[in-house]
Amino acid sequence: MKFVEKSAKTVDEAIQLALDELKANREQVEVEITEQPAKGIFGIIGTRMAKVKVTLKEVIKEVKNEKPAFEKRDIRDKREVREIRQPRDARESRPPADFTKDKETAKKFLRDVLTSMDVRAEIRIKENSEGLYINLSGPKMGIIIGRRGQTLDSLQYLVSLVVNKDKEKDTFTKVVLDTEDYRRKREETLNRLATRLADRVIKSGKKVELEPMNPYERRIIHSALQNYSEITTYSEGEEPFRKVIIAHK
Repeated sequence: MKFVEKSAKTVDEAIQLALDELKANREQVEVEITEQPAKGIFGIIGTRMAKVKVTLKEVIKEVKNEKPAFEKRDIRDKREVREIRQPRDARESRPPADFTKDKETAKKFLRDVLTSMDVRAEIRIKENSEGLYINLSGPKMGIIIGRRGQTLDSLQYLVSLVVNKDKEKDTFTKVVLDTEDYRRKREETLNRLATRLADRVIKSGKKVELEPMNPYERRIIHSALQNYSEITTYSEGEEPFRKVIIAHK
């Protein structure tokens, strides 16, 4: 049974690193959180990293390798196998999740944190297929964003911890926290940065090392340059200091 163990600043980041290495999606694996990261407040998470063990589900391998056995099963068995092979269709057939309690929990926690920070902000929460999109608006949002979004990322992580406390992994609610459209603007900035650095690498032939980024921002860089025939990108280092390298092929 194939598995990998990963460490990262947050549980979500560690899981994503494991999924990238296994080349699997969330429905194809079992996740065991072997160590929770140290908790903190605002921009201070602590020194202990999150550690997870991610294992490919054995049922996926069995369905792939036991093709001859299908001839001995009835139509119902075949239908069940197709459902296993197509987890996306199976997921879409389920009734939509009820995030009412999660919204109340997230809003109360954020209100308490913002009050302690002496920050007045309007909290708007929308639901999507995976979880909650929370937008803050007010006069002091620069404090919430922090240096290169670090405070915003830390606050998002804390909200996710509170919302998903004591939940089973199959009921996990994804939380995205944003303010002043920072996430979209940051993505556009990273796309421009990636293009500019790629041109530099093509002209000079020398690789470029970017600053440490979280997994989400690294994926933006990789995606922005995936169609450059002369460029290759890869990540190196350990979280939270893992960074993207842009190099000439």
